[in-house]
Amino acid sequence: MTTTIESPTAASLLSWYDRHHRDLPWRVSPPMAARGIRPDPYHVWLSEVMLQQTTVPAVKAYFAKFLERWPTVRDLAAAPTDDVMAAWAGLGYYARARNLKKCAEAVAAEHGGQFPDTEDGLRALPGIGDYTAAAVAAIAFNRQAAVMDGNVERVISRLYAIATPLPAAKPLMRQKVALLTPTDRAGDFAQAMMDLGATICTPKRPACSLCPFNNACKALRLHDPEHFPVKAAKKEKPVRQGAAFVAVNGDGEIYLRRRIASGLLGGMTEVPTTGWTARIDGETSATAAPFPADWQAAGIVTHVFTHFELRLSIYRAQVASNMIRNDGWWEPVTNLEAQALPTVMKKAIAQAIPRAFAKASAYTSGPNS
Repeated sequence: MTTTIESPTAASLLSWYDRHHRDLPWRVSPPMAARGIRPDPYHVWLSEVMLQQTTVPAVKAYFAKFLERWPTVRDLAAAPTDDVMAAWAGLGYYARARNLKKCAEAVAAEHGGQFPDTEDGLRALPGIGDYTAAAVAAIAFNRQAAVMDGNVERVISRLYAIATPLPAAKPLMRQKVALLTPTDRAGDFAQAMMDLGATICTPKRPACSLCPFNNACKALRLHDPEHFPVKAAKKEKPVRQGAAFVAVNGDGEIYLRRRIASGLLGGMTEVPTTGWTARIDGETSATAAPFPADWQAAGIVTHVFTHFELRLSIYRAQVASNMIRNDGWWEPVTNLEAQALPTVMKKAIAQAIPRAFAKASAYTSGPNS
């Protein structure tokens, strides 16, 4: 006897979501919506930008910190850029932070502090692409927008057993999502798809018996859900070389400078480094130091970016407290956590001064924290 595969419906997913949704600090859950609470577009936008290529647990603390410092989009727009970059440090993909600030400024200056409520209007804002425009339109304004992140790609590829490898399969996947998205509760549907991918339709060992789509899933019928989504073969990441120089003076200060506003890690704080990029190596010896000093090798750190791996040779030098430089500044070790230092620079400093960030944490949190 042959069992017919059912057609997937939004209703089955929404019924599951009503019972099994995740409670997230930026989310208006179905019970909250039933009490008349509506999504705050600022919260939705901020969370969606933070969540791009970052995990939910990592984002929760940053989201709370941003809302505490900048409760509204107008507050964020008025904030000094350096403060925003420093608050973002550690989340990675720093172009997001620069675009976050530009977008907040545009919303405040051009839209009276109110986000546009359509995909087209949102997409016209700085730093907002197709995904974020669709997500904010659906979740904040209940527009019938096709929202597709990595979790949704996985669900939809399995549901329809899409054999075309990513990224070539994205247009077909988006078409399928658009057809499934209901006219009512579009925001809940988008969040339900994300929750389903995050909790049930996981990359490994999906809990298919608990899935609201299990009677409609073609991949499950093929007994091979983990085969989907099909991905093109990954290219091996190139390895780049460079050097970083950690100078410390007698007052317990580290020499820092700011990177140029554009490009990789643009606008972030760094210790002096050589001219490495995603495409070329930088010098790796002490002869490339930013100023003469007794530079001592302190080891090598490795950091993996999206498109390449970086290996930095670290050098440390003790210099005079009265040494003056005009291309950067001296920062107390105890204040490092407040600086816009990306993870790779924190690694470099910690390699040269193993307890640098422990000292900063002890200083800011107190001995009994």
